[in-house]
Amino acid sequence: MNTLLWIIVTYVVICIAAYFGNRWFMYFPDPARFSPAEAGLSGVEEIELRSGDGERLIAWYAKAAPGQPTILYFHGNAGNAAGRAEKIETMRSGGAGVFYLNNRGYGGSSGKPTEKANVADAVTAYEYLRGAGVDAGAIVLYGESLGSGQAIQLAGRRAVRAVVLEAPLTSTVDVGKRTYFFLPLGLLLSDQYRNAEQVAKVTAPLLVLHGEQDEVIPVAMGRRVYAAANEPKKLEIFPRGHHSDLFDHGAWERVRAFLAGLPAGS
Repeated sequence: MNTLLWIIVTYVVICIAAYFGNRWFMYFPDPARFSPAEAGLSGVEEIELRSGDGERLIAWYAKAAPGQPTILYFHGNAGNAAGRAEKIETMRSGGAGVFYLNNRGYGGSSGKPTEKANVADAVTAYEYLRGAGVDAGAIVLYGESLGSGQAIQLAGRRAVRAVVLEAPLTSTVDVGKRTYFFLPLGLLLSDQYRNAEQVAKVTAPLLVLHGEQDEVIPVAMGRRVYAAANEPKKLEIFPRGHHSDLFDHGAWERVRAFLAGLPAGS
């Protein structure tokens, strides 16, 4: 009986710790603030925004060439803008604009990240672009890993040209269950990013990119998000791709071809 009691007590303590501390295991922000120039980027401006609740949001913005889209980029759960400088430069190579938002706690942005705050800040970034004269039909949402949740939820609220999801998860509950299968994560996780459910609200053209060798978010999750999405949609699987190297396998070329193939005005 004493052994059983200790097992129960230990399990309850773990559940309590998971409930109150789950965001510590979900977000790994690098708060260091670098300028685009320090990261080796020219023609990219640092933008400082204010969130609806007064937090400072740091973004990097490169304007699009005439007739080219602007990529509104939502990052994954670690790092900062400087760590994506090479990807940003690749996106700009064909004239596309890029607006990279550092979520709260990342890259000089103040505050702490939560799903509610991240989605609200995604709306703030979108409204900044609209206020800067970027047409809704020229905005392409790009959600990387955990950032796929921001892209999906924003696309369900605002008009955009298209949505691109790189290694999207079905939900953080599903990801967590791969390791913590013994915990009731649906009751414990504060931020669940239920992409497989919420993608049904997206009516813009959708492209899903996923690596067959992804060890963080299994390719099966990308397939499930794709299956739940509305048409028009396209799925690109990279047989040798892992979680963070899809650009090395030609992902951006696939994105450019997808966007170029969209009907005018879609």
